[in-house]
Amino acid sequence: MVGELSPIAEPTSAMKLIWLVPLLPLTGAALNLFVGKRLGRSAGVIASVLVAASFVLAAMIATSLVQAPGDERLYIRHLFEWIHVGSFSVGVDLRVDALSMVMVLVVTGIGALIHVYSVGYMAGDPRYGRFFAYLNLFVFFMLTLVLAQNYLLLYLGWEGVGLCSFLLIGFWFEETENANAAKKAFITTRIGDTFMLVGLALLAVKFGTLDFTAIFGSAGSTITKGTATAIALLLFAGAIGKSAQVPLHVWLPDAMAGPSPVSALIHAATMVTAGVYLVVRSHVLFELSGTALTVVLFVGLFTALFAATCAIGQDDIKRVLAYSTISQLGYMFMAAGMRAYSLAMFMLVAHAFYKALMFLGAGSVMHGMHGETDMQRMGGLIRRMPITGITFTIGALALAGLPPLSGFFAKDLILEVANAQGRVWVYVLGAVGALLSAFYIGRLLFLTFFGHPRSEEAEHAHESPPVMWIPLVLLGIGTVFAGYLSTSTEGRLEQLLEPVHGVVPEGATGLTKPALFVIALVISLTGLAVAWLLYGSGRVDWLALRERLGSIPRLFANGWYVDRAYDTVVIQPGKAVAAFSARAVDERVIDGAVNGVGGSVRGLAGVGRRIQTGFVRTYALFLFAGAVGVLVYLGFRI
Repeated sequence: MVGELSPIAEPTSAMKLIWLVPLLPLTGAALNLFVGKRLGRSAGVIASVLVAASFVLAAMIATSLVQAPGDERLYIRHLFEWIHVGSFSVGVDLRVDALSMVMVLVVTGIGALIHVYSVGYMAGDPRYGRFFAYLNLFVFFMLTLVLAQNYLLLYLGWEGVGLCSFLLIGFWFEETENANAAKKAFITTRIGDTFMLVGLALLAVKFGTLDFTAIFGSAGSTITKGTATAIALLLFAGAIGKSAQVPLHVWLPDAMAGPSPVSALIHAATMVTAGVYLVVRSHVLFELSGTALTVVLFVGLFTALFAATCAIGQDDIKRVLAYSTISQLGYMFMAAGMRAYSLAMFMLVAHAFYKALMFLGAGSVMHGMHGETDMQRMGGLIRRMPITGITFTIGALALAGLPPLSGFFAKDLILEVANAQGRVWVYVLGAVGALLSAFYIGRLLFLTFFGHPRSEEAEHAHESPPVMWIPLVLLGIGTVFAGYLSTSTEGRLEQLLEPVHGVVPEGATGLTKPALFVIALVISLTGLAVAWLLYGSGRVDWLALRERLGSIPRLFANGWYVDRAYDTVVIQPGKAVAAFSARAVDERVIDGAVNGVGGSVRGLAGVGRRIQTGFVRTYALFLFAGAVGVLVYLGFRI
């Protein structure tokens, strides 16, 4: 069965040090949390160096792994036993295979660049050390998630990244909006996490273990198709929450309240990619179901289209990128739903480069414009911020799908698989999503960096310091060359991941590859051309056009009013029920019962005080009255 690998015969010394990869960021988190104030500016340097060291060690381990035979690219490092109850046991075991190492390299490599960028971006913040403590902790939990050999350790990392997202999104919690965004992210993702936890419980009941090797090796003979469907859908519910897919996508646009490096880390290297990794890692269970893969495909396709339309209506530069991430993740789930797991991972890698580049570029724009995020007040920035402008343009063109940039290969290969499998409706709708992607990112690009400055801030914008633009340059280089990992469905990354989950299933139907290439190129150029005509040429008053279109731009700007619907159907009724419970149930029933008991005791005590006066003559009177009463009683009896 695909997914069953033999352990490597002779692990290298680097492989045996895999535990250091997550430990280094954890060490940085502990240092900055406890002595960050004393470290001063060194806090950011230490945090960055430790994540970079994790990347170097991970690269050495990945090199050793690639040199091993394809069916022996597996090493499991047992650290210690965590839980042992009867026959059920869970160990802290780390799994080194091609899939986990791809994720580790993304998390540590992109994460290290984001840390370096943050040294400049967060300079002067009063909680500088605490920020890097949270950032390091975020990387640690994500590494725990992707290196886990069992679902419980994975879930520990899963909840850890949720906690860190809460801490970092609400890092500037003095503003109510930021605190509310953090709570929204935490609560919304918890909905999916709860379903996922039920799925893990079902796995433990059916298999008696949560170990990947044991579950994937015996799944076909242990559970029925119906059980596999239930487990897979419960796990996918967790992925929907973490990866912000419809209907649990509403937290991600608001999460832009956090500092820009946080947005880059969440969108490119950590939290939102966890859902894609979970589905790919659990592909055996999803394939046993079949139905679950169809759900994954449908949700991904719908989300890709829905979020792309929302991105068109945003004026906040970071919210455009947020909806873009939701849409791009939809393409990754589309690939997974078609069993093209390697392509899902390839797009994850490519997306990590160009989305980190654009989020950090947006942060650089904010830095140069004193915190401004409204694109209506930008324009002409490429002349004042040339390095930021050029590197951002590379990322934008990659997302738009222009060859030879990585985004072209990533998205085009997914549509190529849909075409080859005869999924015409998936190909057509995916192509529409690609057109919308090119249009909304072109709109952002032309409104922000081209044309004339539309505000005083844009007129006097300035380039960011080298500590911020050097990571942009490196990410730009990665965006250009990452596509060569997979220029076809039999590319380098696919060959590396093939022992983990097999080859991409294709048919012999549909258009030829040259025709698909031409169509993809035309789609990208058309989207960018229309965006230039409306927002870059100066021939169209786009604000007046938006007013004339009326309700449609408002629909897109408000995310199809999904937040308002949730507020009307869920949040406000929930608040009303909570208020009623607080007044009627808590105050009157629960508190009333407690107060009633207290009142009764108080009343009885009052009666007792009248009897127990402390005067001897009163006690003598009662004694005399009692004796008379006894004598009267005896007299009547006789």
